Amino acid sequence: MPPTLNSAMRRNLLLLATCQALGNSGNVLMFTATALSIVTFYPNRDLATLPITLQHLGVMLAVFPAGLLMQRFGRRLGFRVGSVFGMAGASVVGLGLLNASFITMCLGGLLLGYAVASLQMYRFAAVELVPPAYRARAISWVTAGGVAAGVVGPALVRWTHDQWVPLYLGSFAAMVVLHIISFTVMSFIRFPPMQEATLAGAVAPEPPRPLLEIACQPRFVVAVIAGMMASGIMSFVMSASPLAIVACGLPHTEAQLVVLMHVLGMFVPSFFTGNLITRFGTMRVMVAGIVLLLVGVAAALGGLAEWNFRIALTLNGVGWNFLFVGATTMVTSCYRPNERGKAQAMNDFLVFGTTATASFLAGFAQERLGWEALNWLAIALPVAAALALGWLASRPRPVAA
Repeated sequence: MPPTLNSAMRRNLLLLATCQALGNSGNVLMFTATALSIVTFYPNRDLATLPITLQHLGVMLAVFPAGLLMQRFGRRLGFRVGSVFGMAGASVVGLGLLNASFITMCLGGLLLGYAVASLQMYRFAAVELVPPAYRARAISWVTAGGVAAGVVGPALVRWTHDQWVPLYLGSFAAMVVLHIISFTVMSFIRFPPMQEATLAGAVAPEPPRPLLEIACQPRFVVAVIAGMMASGIMSFVMSASPLAIVACGLPHTEAQLVVLMHVLGMFVPSFFTGNLITRFGTMRVMVAGIVLLLVGVAAALGGLAEWNFRIALTLNGVGWNFLFVGATTMVTSCYRPNERGKAQAMNDFLVFGTTATASFLAGFAQERLGWEALNWLAIALPVAAALALGWLASRPRPVAA
């Protein structure tokens, strides 16, 4: 029987999930408020999602420095540096809104990229806190911290967007507070020493392989492609949805509700995704995610009523969860413990490169082509993930050593 989790492990996972909830609340707030705040003063609506795009670009630029910092000095310091960048980035975005400076808001988004890069590494840190048999469940449980984000993020926007002038300035002030709390909570998590974490489970550690050799493994390639497609369609549809909802004549509060349902769809399944992977296997859960993403697109193409948006974005979130958690679990089986820093950074660099591109194109697609055409384009992403999984399944399985 696999070893059980002791109270210290459960406590660490709970605190890490709390930090995940706080960080994701700020991220949801950014997605919900940024485009709507920019269109209050900036005439070029095509570029309303650019600060979000630059946040994803910041993730791309930050994943290798953040990963190497944690590899050398430990997870706690690395995550707290990420919280500092979160405070700075949210402050700069708020300052840009206060001064009606689109460029300053874009700079704030870029700074927030480092915070999000650190946030995304929580799921890898979770693996180091538990025995190997709990790998998928640890990733899933920490990701489940986003459930609170699905409630807290939109609620903060709803409570704060009109408290200060200009609109949404109070929302960005709330984001600063979230990162301050996360910085404080991180002090109470007991991460294993870096040497222990690096050597865990290895009787005779082998020297780390070159990054290219790790990245060329078929399983790694497919896992990364699946993660890219999952995050790409999530970002593409989610970034455009507030603009599409308002453009259809629906109120701003409907956009906040749809984002809430989407985020709950992203993270509520995490309470059982790990168990599903343990029971049915990673590949089957990922295929289920692809099917749900396609059904979500079909719901979006079915009309422009409130429930079309609600159903489409909820299914988009659940499909993302199955495909993304499955892809993350698959990635963690492709590298040795002493290769984790560069392998995880490569994975997130490619995943968030796709996310950045998708969010940038979302504003243009929505304004120039419309919501229906945007969803027809989105179909290509889960189809690409399905083709990658089919290719991996068709390959002969290696003989176990």
